[in-house]
Amino acid sequence: ALKLDDLGIHYLEGGWPGSNPRDAGFFRDIKAYQLKHARVAAFGATCHPSKSPETDPNLRAILAAKTPVATIFGKSWAIHVEEALSTTLERNLHLIRDSLAYLRPRVETLFYDAEHFFDGYKANPDYALLSLKTAAENGADALVLCDTNGGSMYWEVGEIVRTVKQYLDSFGYRGVLGIHTHNDGDVGVANALEAIRAGATHVQGTINGYGERCGNSNLNSIIANLKLKMGIN
Repeated sequence: ALKLDDLGIHYLEGGWPGSNPRDAGFFRDIKAYQLKHARVAAFGATCHPSKSPETDPNLRAILAAKTPVATIFGKSWAIHVEEALSTTLERNLHLIRDSLAYLRPRVETLFYDAEHFFDGYKANPDYALLSLKTAAENGADALVLCDTNGGSMYWEVGEIVRTVKQYLDSFGYRGVLGIHTHNDGDVGVANALEAIRAGATHVQGTINGYGERCGNSNLNSIIANLKLKMGIN
């Protein structure tokens, strides 16, 4: 974390405090250090369909971490809403709305990760966009489009990000548009760079691309390409 701070990384997502003791320990221990650049973010999901935000242990763990930033992810792919969450499309929108509205006054900065967004958009664009609008209207400072399965190609990513940006502009969203890619198709870096070319200004990744399955997008490559090839500081 200290090395990332020295490098100038803006945000450090320290893990999911509601999932395991190690992640909870990171949030406790990092408070003893003075970071020069980075702001620490705690990560978690929208509340469980059977819970309210006030009683959801995951959201309570995020707040207990006492970080300035919270990153909350929600479902944007209808098949995951109906089969993984076992709930309705309308109820999922309520989960997004209520979870963000609950966190908004309790954290300084609130990011919303639209899980499986690109697969969800390809299957049902209207619903995927509506999930984003719900997050936007309930206080998300950034809307982050996630290629969670890592299977999208860069030309798809560019086209969809441009469409999303136009959609957000149409109702005056003032927050940041972000991108979060995985590397299952071995184009995680290319997808992130193409999303930035299409209008994203927030990019999530890991050092050396280390991450689940085939890895996340590699911040080392992204940062170097942005600075040296694309003229973006």
